[in-house]
Amino acid sequence: MTHGDTIGTGPPGTADQGAGRTPSGRLGKSTGIRTVATRDGWLRPAATRLPSLTGLRFPAALLVFFNHTGLPFPFLRLMKDDGAAMDWFDVTRNAGALGVTFFFVLSGFVLTWAVRETDTTRAFWRRRIVKIYPNYAITWGLAMIAFASAYTPTRTAILNLLMVHVWVPKFDVFSSVNQPSWSLGCELLFYLSFPLLHKLFRRIRPEHLKYWISGMIAGIITTPFFTYLLLPDDPNFPGGLALGARASTVQYWFAYNFPPMRLLDFALGMLVAQAVLNGRWWNIGMIWSSLLLVGGYVWASHVPFLYSQRSMTIIPIVFLIAAAATADARDEFTLFRNRTMVWLGEISFAFYLVHFVVLSYVRKWLGHGMYSVPQTIGIVLVEFTIAVLISWALYALIERPITRNWSKPRLPRASTTT
Repeated sequence: MTHGDTIGTGPPGTADQGAGRTPSGRLGKSTGIRTVATRDGWLRPAATRLPSLTGLRFPAALLVFFNHTGLPFPFLRLMKDDGAAMDWFDVTRNAGALGVTFFFVLSGFVLTWAVRETDTTRAFWRRRIVKIYPNYAITWGLAMIAFASAYTPTRTAILNLLMVHVWVPKFDVFSSVNQPSWSLGCELLFYLSFPLLHKLFRRIRPEHLKYWISGMIAGIITTPFFTYLLLPDDPNFPGGLALGARASTVQYWFAYNFPPMRLLDFALGMLVAQAVLNGRWWNIGMIWSSLLLVGGYVWASHVPFLYSQRSMTIIPIVFLIAAAATADARDEFTLFRNRTMVWLGEISFAFYLVHFVVLSYVRKWLGHGMYSVPQTIGIVLVEFTIAVLISWALYALIERPITRNWSKPRLPRASTTT
């Protein structure tokens, strides 16, 4: 696709189907008004924004935060009582993987839902880089100053800054500097791939979307099987035995971190968005989706490690995202579209990037002391508050102004004559 191609023309084969459709079969107009098909009628929400999905972003980021507070590693652990520490770890061991998978699917869904008719590849890439990289670079610098420079080789630090470290199947590289940053390396591939994927997926007939979605889910669920079958299982990845996780570094990297493998999550989100927009989705509602997600999360604790990372929760995640979008399209009440949750969702990207820096630095600042359960809860609440405040600052002072001012090329000033 050339830079001049538009990427927002909507799926084909839907022209003249229902009210509000344009003759070209496009899903909406350049004004932002969007026609959404559901099985019980056509909807025209006032804009392409999805407040419930914005609100859901923060619980997903919070899951990653909880996961990192529960890791039984010396550079993070605070709790003195071994039994209590392991109980908390048992509850949160798969929370981070759930949160990251949710973000990957959500990314594909939202970008497809809100794609602009007149958009170009270059404009899309510019907006995404302007959106994510300033916060990424700042938190990279904070991590290097706070703790990572003491043990991170220069080459690894540079790879991390360039967001390509996740392509290296070495644990001390793809998990370097600011540990959650590996997922942004995956997002970079998603953004580079989106224009082409969107062009290809638009060619899928709406009645065939279910087969593509099923195939994508099958690929995600069976990834651990082929990983265990084909890749060497020794040596175990660093810290894996302490986590009760049997997988070699290359197995863990390939099934969980490798960007092309995680592209399946992103592509699944894109396909589900098309299904919802075309009235080809079975909406079970947010309550049943949430219950299904809780069940999948509990089930994940009873399967081999690589299966627990996303195979057990991918279907509930898809149902929840689609249900939230449908609720917003119908202008229905949800717990996640209120002002507070939307604000938390807006700062969630900064929170996701900064929380690990806060957790690691506070643990370093406290020294080697260990604490009782009440003391640990208090420290974690302080860490959470610090992370939220820094995230707010990053969003208000960096992310939002840069996004507003640099998402579009500046137009040359018109010359004036006297």
